[in-house]
Amino acid sequence: MNVRPDFSKNANYAETAPAFLSVWDMHSYYGESYIVQGISFNVHEGEILALLGRNGAGKTTTLRSIARLDSPQVNHGEIWLDHQPLHKMTSYEASSVGLGLVPEDRRIIPGLTVEENLQLAQIAPPVGWSLDRLYDLFPRLGERRKQEGVTLSGGEQQMLSIARALARDIKVLLLDEPYEGLAPVIVDEIEKTLRHIKEQGMTTIIVEQNAVRALQLADRAVILDTGSIVFDGSAEEVLENESLRAEYLAI
Repeated sequence: MNVRPDFSKNANYAETAPAFLSVWDMHSYYGESYIVQGISFNVHEGEILALLGRNGAGKTTTLRSIARLDSPQVNHGEIWLDHQPLHKMTSYEASSVGLGLVPEDRRIIPGLTVEENLQLAQIAPPVGWSLDRLYDLFPRLGERRKQEGVTLSGGEQQMLSIARALARDIKVLLLDEPYEGLAPVIVDEIEKTLRHIKEQGMTTIIVEQNAVRALQLADRAVILDTGSIVFDGSAEEVLENESLRAEYLAI
């Protein structure tokens, strides 16, 4: 177990980190509220990282900070994706270099069909994820391509939200509570899809209250507690460590 990784604050993190995505000494705020308190971690290419912790630990804030959204405010630190400085970018620029955030509320666009939601997100011409390939990955979406997206079931909307992120040919998929409110059979289907895209090289960070399901999917886990990292190691180690799970995950 590695508690609070010790990265040199005097070095350029882009030069010292071999990882695909690197977060170094990141501090994030909502107004005066100090949420993320100097965290550092790496994610390697093709890896699934489970970002875990109790409610209010700073998980969603961390995802939003990586995605460079206007809120929260990142007041200090560096974020690098494939040697590109995300911390110097807007959210649009971060998206354009390969970040795809799937928010908890999914944000399906009203008035547009499934296919129109995907076409709106898709780069032109598509490099990796054509509509046909997305429909192969999510057959339900193919069957409902002419249906308005907001009329889909919750599980189907989650599939559409993930497919929409992939349509932009992203490098890193950020998932915020993807299993929230879904039946176990639908969670099984989404997990199968996430494993499939991992086999094709996708790098993923998943924030999920169902910690056991997230750990069973992930290669590694980072656990947050009140905005700080208290664990950074293998997902298997967390599954096997009852006292760690009880203290920080309440499971």
